[in-house]
Amino acid sequence: MKYAGLLVMPAGFFLSIAALVLFPAPAPRAAFVLCGLAVEALGLAVAVRGHMEARQEPLP
Repeated sequence: MKYAGLLVMPAGFFLSIAALVLFPAPAPRAAFVLCGLAVEALGLAVAVRGHMEARQEPLP
């Protein structure tokens, strides 16, 4: 899963860059940039959770 998160983060970045280039109106541009930032945040969350160690249950 950590590699999936690392692949999703650049996708959000390129989505934001594409929105800046393709949309001349500020409202759709802002919406797509926010969506791109959300995709980057989700990718970061997946990458961080993939690198976390699993909790071990205490012995009885």
